Amino acid sequence: MSGLSLGLIALAITMTLLVLRVHIGITMLIGGAACFWAVNDGDLSSLLFTLNNLAYSRLSNYDLAVIPLFVLMGQFATHGGLSRSIFRCAAAFVGHWKGGLGMSAIGACAGFGAICGSSLATAATMSHVALPELRRHNYSGRLATATVAAGGTLGILIPPSVPLIIYAVLTQESIAKLFVAAVIPGILAAIGYMIVLRIMVTRDTASADTVAKASAAERLKAFVNVLPVIGVFLVVIVGIYGGWSNPTEAASIGAAACGILAVIQGGMRWEGIRTSLLGTAETTAMIFLVLLGADLLNSGLALTQMPTELAEWVKNSGMAPMLVLLAILITYLILGCVMDSLAMILLTIPIFYPMIMGLDFFGLDESSKSIWFGILALMVVEIGLITPPLGMNLFIVQRAAAD
Repeated sequence: MSGLSLGLIALAITMTLLVLRVHIGITMLIGGAACFWAVNDGDLSSLLFTLNNLAYSRLSNYDLAVIPLFVLMGQFATHGGLSRSIFRCAAAFVGHWKGGLGMSAIGACAGFGAICGSSLATAATMSHVALPELRRHNYSGRLATATVAAGGTLGILIPPSVPLIIYAVLTQESIAKLFVAAVIPGILAAIGYMIVLRIMVTRDTASADTVAKASAAERLKAFVNVLPVIGVFLVVIVGIYGGWSNPTEAASIGAAACGILAVIQGGMRWEGIRTSLLGTAETTAMIFLVLLGADLLNSGLALTQMPTELAEWVKNSGMAPMLVLLAILITYLILGCVMDSLAMILLTIPIFYPMIMGLDFFGLDESSKSIWFGILALMVVEIGLITPPLGMNLFIVQRAAAD
């Protein structure tokens, strides 16, 4: 049996286990082990040796220290009530517009995403903050929940973004360059959501009420309350891109700053700190398990030569690069219905990345093409999170709306 056939069978096993709701990390470990078992005719010594080396080399990687720090930063922001001050600030400036409260929810999602890095956490947190206000001002249930679900996707696009960090680790790309490249698309996505919301409430004026215009003093107070959050974002992003600190150092500063803000401004106490630390440990353990599974699956697929053969086949097939890209983007849309963003990135990048890097897009050099594809893939993954029937953000918001 050819290496391509073995690799495709391993991927089929992996997808089958995912359909059966086996954890993504365990699924990829099984898929990788199956590749080693098949290629080595049932001899498991190579598998055990590789797994031992992979576990040490991956989990001792200094670059990965940035993940628990950014996760802790998001936990402090979530349990410290910082999301509420962001929403109130946005509402103070645009809440009086038609559909302004919904726009405030989207703006707050973008702002919270700047200190969180997770789409699901952003959607869950902002659901509890924004949905009660939207309901109180007679936003229809469909419009209110759709607004928060769509806005929640900005959590993985506005840096810092955990999926972008994983993409950088997998492709050996610069975290700083990816973060900076994501800022403009994130802002454009937020503005686009706001424009669509404005069009919807203009067409159906009964779907949302306006709120009283905030006074200058109220706006100033709301802005002052959110200044520390803006400061944290600027310190992290400007610090990384300006070369004043590496991503791990910037994440450390951001986590400490969010913790202090959560205690002083958000009223977080020992129980909130304990919950944040436990949540960080659980999330980090899950991410590292998935990373280890992805490494073993990637090693197994590399052993079969499937990614290389597939990339060569695509390159020599004569297919237009944009057609290949379109097929990849459609695949992401489909996967987004049933998987979260992190799992999609880890499962697909080892397969799709060699294809993209072997094709010519607008004359881009290797580094520019890598960054461009990373942002493009992340944006499509973001859309997948709100694509029926099984968009992950939809379930998060629905559960919060039912409370």
